[in-house]
Amino acid sequence: MDLQLPRGTRDILPEEVSKWHFLETEFKNVCENYQYEEIKTPVFEHTELFERGVGDSTDIVSKEMYTFQDKGGRSLTLRPEGTASVVRAFVEHKLYGEVSQPIKMYYNEPMFRYERPQGG
Repeated sequence: MDLQLPRGTRDILPEEVSKWHFLETEFKNVCENYQYEEIKTPVFEHTELFERGVGDSTDIVSKEMYTFQDKGGRSLTLRPEGTASVVRAFVEHKLYGEVSQPIKMYYNEPMFRYERPQGG
């Protein structure tokens, strides 16, 4: 049994957690100071959303997505990027007609891609 991290993931050890909390808090404060509102979307979506939103011929879709079948046989994908999910939520919940424009939203959530981890 392989007990090493899966490709594309990393641990954030206790000595690093406070730095991450600081950065996340500063990011949130800057966004909210400029009247951005936080949005949270599901960690997985229907695969078609990313195929259509990102483009089915891109490296993200063809090589980097974590896709699986649910018990009903539907194709689902762990979120590889945030834009497609935010646009889906915007349209599905009809946010375009209920509030003043422009709508300013931010997100800070995990994204999942099959690629080598990068620093930064």
